[in-house]
Amino acid sequence: MRIVSWNCNGALRNKTKLLDDLNADILVIQECENPEISNEDYKKWAGTYLWAGKNKNKGIGVFARNEHKLMMLDWAGEFRFKIEGVNHRSLNWQSEQLESFLPCMIDNRIPLLAVWTKQVPSKSFSYIGQLWIYLQIHKAKLDHPNQIICGDFNSNKMWDEEDRLWNHSDVVAELKNMGLESLYHTKTGEAQGRETRPTFFLHRNREKPYHIDHVYIRSDKIQNSTLKFNNADIWLKYSDHLPIEFET
Repeated sequence: MRIVSWNCNGALRNKTKLLDDLNADILVIQECENPEISNEDYKKWAGTYLWAGKNKNKGIGVFARNEHKLMMLDWAGEFRFKIEGVNHRSLNWQSEQLESFLPCMIDNRIPLLAVWTKQVPSKSFSYIGQLWIYLQIHKAKLDHPNQIICGDFNSNKMWDEEDRLWNHSDVVAELKNMGLESLYHTKTGEAQGRETRPTFFLHRNREKPYHIDHVYIRSDKIQNSTLKFNNADIWLKYSDHLPIEFET
């Protein structure tokens, strides 16, 4: 199965031809508008899809091609920090408070968690902190031999802060304990935080490259999986992110 993950930087309705040329089976797109309330051409292009978001213009979508089927997974749960003698609502987190995650099943056999971590009012748990909490809530559900997690994590080991419970490295360790490994880092042999191929250019500036988009799959699937790198000269005309293409 060929999957493409891309933060399109909005206005996906004007960029669909680019994705068609990639000939993917599944598209995982961050910062895309809701097809249900967009123009007819975009709605028709979307076909079989799932979408989630609080802003109709910038959410997360999963689009199926080549007659693949999608089913939304109704995941709900909560996580509570346990601090002796402290009882405050800020210690309680529910799935619906976290942004942005879209769990779904492909063809009733491949579970996919689409990710676009965001800044939220609780600054302490923005971006990768949102994913850390999500993992605490849903570890058991993510224990599947075909599990895939991919998207814009907005995170890299270079931004670790040692006094936090939820650094990028902590999330990587959590995923590893669940049997999930980074496809990029395993295939290239590069260490976290030492990536030579960026996925994001701040303000589309070629002098400000970062590796913040990730794919995690089961470790026993990596050997037979492939990963393709894309040309920044082409894609930076349309977004500050480059698409990740992989087959598994």
